[in-house]
Amino acid sequence: MTRDLRKYMSQTNFRLFVGAFVLLFVVGLGLIWLIYGLPAAITGFLCLLGSLVPIGLIALFMLGLDWIVKRANRD
Repeated sequence: MTRDLRKYMSQTNFRLFVGAFVLLFVVGLGLIWLIYGLPAAITGFLCLLGSLVPIGLIALFMLGLDWIVKRANRD
C-alpha cells in the first residue's frame, strides 16, 4: 500500500484553510453579534471582506509565480 504524501499534505492544508475561515467568519462574527449586536457584526463582516482583498491578491500572485516556474522547468 503506497501513500501519496503530497496529496495528503494538499488535503490537510485545504482543510486547515477552510476551518480557519469557518472559525473566523462563523464563530468570530457570531460572537460579535451576540456581544455587540447586528450593526457591529455587519461592520466586522465588511472589515473581514476588506482584509481578504490583499490576501487574495497575494495568493493570486503566488499562484502565478508557481505557474511560471513550473512552466519554465518543464521546458
